[in-house]
Amino acid sequence: MKNKLMLLSCVAAVGAMTMSAGAQDAAPVRIGVLTDVSGQFSHEAGEGSITAVKMAVEDFGGKVLDRPLEVVVADHQNKPEVAVSTAREWYESQGVTMINNLINSGIALAVTQVAKDEDRIAIVNGSGSSRLTNDGCTPNSIHYSYDTYALANGTANQLILQGMKNWFFLTADYAFGHALEADATQIVKDNDGEVSGSVRYPIETSDHSAFMLQAQASPAQVVAMAGSGTTFINAVKSAAEFGLAASGKTVAGLLVWDTDVHSLGLETAQGMILTNAFYWDRDDATRAFSKRFEERVGRPPHMGDAGDYSSTMHYLKAVEAAGTTDAQKVMAKMRETPINDFFAKNGKIREDGRMVHDMYVYQVKTPAESTGEWDILKLVTTISGDDAFRPLSESQCPLVKN
Repeated sequence: MKNKLMLLSCVAAVGAMTMSAGAQDAAPVRIGVLTDVSGQFSHEAGEGSITAVKMAVEDFGGKVLDRPLEVVVADHQNKPEVAVSTAREWYESQGVTMINNLINSGIALAVTQVAKDEDRIAIVNGSGSSRLTNDGCTPNSIHYSYDTYALANGTANQLILQGMKNWFFLTADYAFGHALEADATQIVKDNDGEVSGSVRYPIETSDHSAFMLQAQASPAQVVAMAGSGTTFINAVKSAAEFGLAASGKTVAGLLVWDTDVHSLGLETAQGMILTNAFYWDRDDATRAFSKRFEERVGRPPHMGDAGDYSSTMHYLKAVEAAGTTDAQKVMAKMRETPINDFFAKNGKIREDGRMVHDMYVYQVKTPAESTGEWDILKLVTTISGDDAFRPLSESQCPLVKN
């Protein structure tokens, strides 16, 4: 699959036999899923993101504006140059009108600029850097599921409320890790907290001993892990081996996917505080979608999967309402239409491209509290969307009129 475009499915099969000749002759509307299929972030995207977008297209009916819908997929291999060339080819010659997922913040920042240049649409669900709606915002992109500001805001504020004001950061050395650390540092300091130190480690590292010794020697109450995917999982395992929690320090995950907790196991992850946009067992609507998704993927959806589905459905509804795939007309319709589904209630897309919705602070259950393989989180508190995300008054996005 690497660096090759794959026409994953012509999901207009349902009802294809009854389509008019005019509809059959119409050019398809193509949605691209540009994701990590086989690399270190594939468990947070990959098959899940592809399935979620396909489900949305199928549930929409397989066509829009009397044109068949198709989904194309590519593995960006976590290489910005591969992602940029793929996105440009999709937009210019493959008829792709919207690209979704875009896990890996460096890739998301690059591809959203391509969308702007080509006047197409990019929706980010996999990546979290808050730069995407701050200095890196564009009129053609939407940051949908979560961002580093909201994650740090929820987790840092909750721990500070518990009196844990001295922090140390173990940060994966890439764009997303840097953004997590920067946003969490600002929130800690805004709450009269202190950062005792930080260390950045290569995302490929397998030996965290030197970094753990620095964290252990610090006076910090909280050791915050700023990273994602395999990078995060390996760091948490190292923290457990070095006994950071046993020494009295609280290990905090600034981005923790459900798949991370499952991979770590409750024995290792129990008690961890985290912030999330979606949990499969939140209510009847999340459970209904999750059951359908799990039947296809073999696990419940996490916030990236849920966001991929919700944002694709919101995009298709906007295309239908606008009567066109013209990027600016569709973007305008998406901004003016509230989002009410299993993912978000009264969600709204701001002028900076941020989709604002409630966020949730969870704690990882103990093994004794869990009743099943994926019964892993318990709700601590809900944060309203307006409180969760960076206020527009602090925005550096040139689209925002302060």
